[in-house]
Amino acid sequence: MVNKVNGLNRDDAPSVHIMRSELGRARGLGAAKSGSHHWWAQRVTAMALLPLSLYFVVSILMLSGTSQPQMAAFMAAPWNAVLYLCLTAALFYHLSLGLQVVIEDYVHGETARIASLLVLKGGIVLCALACALSVLKLAL
Repeated sequence: MVNKVNGLNRDDAPSVHIMRSELGRARGLGAAKSGSHHWWAQRVTAMALLPLSLYFVVSILMLSGTSQPQMAAFMAAPWNAVLYLCLTAALFYHLSLGLQVVIEDYVHGETARIASLLVLKGGIVLCALACALSVLKLAL
């Protein structure tokens, strides 16, 4: 008797071979499915930083030699404050993504890696908040 599955002999049915080690399969290791999001986020922030950085350089050149009240008047314009806040957010998020990859690639040991990532993220958040507070203080 021939055992048929979907019109094929069972011996002719295609099979799938997973190219993963037994240890990897036991631990559940494999693609974390988050690499493409990280990659895209880094590329999008890099593209956002191009015009924002150019705007920053041009505005610094325009404001060189001005007084503090003139600088405050420039920053009080909503357009300028929003662009500076966007620059701050994109810059520190891009920095966080890039340094996270460096730490994940070059820091060995799970405890050291996690501790480094926590210190990195905490430092970046503090610096980003300080920059945002400076912009808001000038703008308001």
